[in-house]
Amino acid sequence: MEIHVENLSKRFNYEWIFRSFTYRFLPDHIYAVTGPNGSGKSTLLQVLWQQVPPTSGHIAYRDQQAAVPVEEVHSRVAIAAPYLDLIDEFTLREALSFHFRFRKPLAGASVAQLMDKMELSHAADKPLQFFSSGMKQRVKLGLAFFTQAHVLFLDEPSTNLDQPATRWYGDLLRALAPGKIVIIASNQPSEYPPEAETIDIRNYKTVTKPTGSGM
Repeated sequence: MEIHVENLSKRFNYEWIFRSFTYRFLPDHIYAVTGPNGSGKSTLLQVLWQQVPPTSGHIAYRDQQAAVPVEEVHSRVAIAAPYLDLIDEFTLREALSFHFRFRKPLAGASVAQLMDKMELSHAADKPLQFFSSGMKQRVKLGLAFFTQAHVLFLDEPSTNLDQPATRWYGDLLRALAPGKIVIIASNQPSEYPPEAETIDIRNYKTVTKPTGSGM
């Protein structure tokens, strides 16, 4: 799986969030989209996973050079972001069972095994509305990491995580990133490995932009 992006731009009203973004995202690579708060990192990810339409430009998901139809893209990606909601009325067990009715878990893992991997088995039957913000973020990350997907989008992944949970996130990233395209939006270097290819969104605010080194 590859993602080819050509001359991608997004504008809200009169403000250009980014302009003329051209890049090629390759499997077995981690990309870090960097920039200060409010610079447009989350918007770029939402455009890339095709939740938000671009103002101009083109995105193509390709599997062995064959184009992936737009309606199939959602089945190739997994997403974790603090602003994505969970269904608070569900218990953890119910939330995982519901999610994996529609998506396949890694290695055919059971719900019980996945709760163990999330280190949340003790809260299996607790409604998510009573989870702390850090526990909810762990659930969001776990759902993304343990879903079969070619592309993993992580927006500010360590938000609300304490130190043990941050280490847990780092361990999962090292273990499960190989073979995937991983795109992380972050202004914290601790959220992505040193070898990650960085994309500073501030470089795509004016008319003439550098071409991404992923080309």
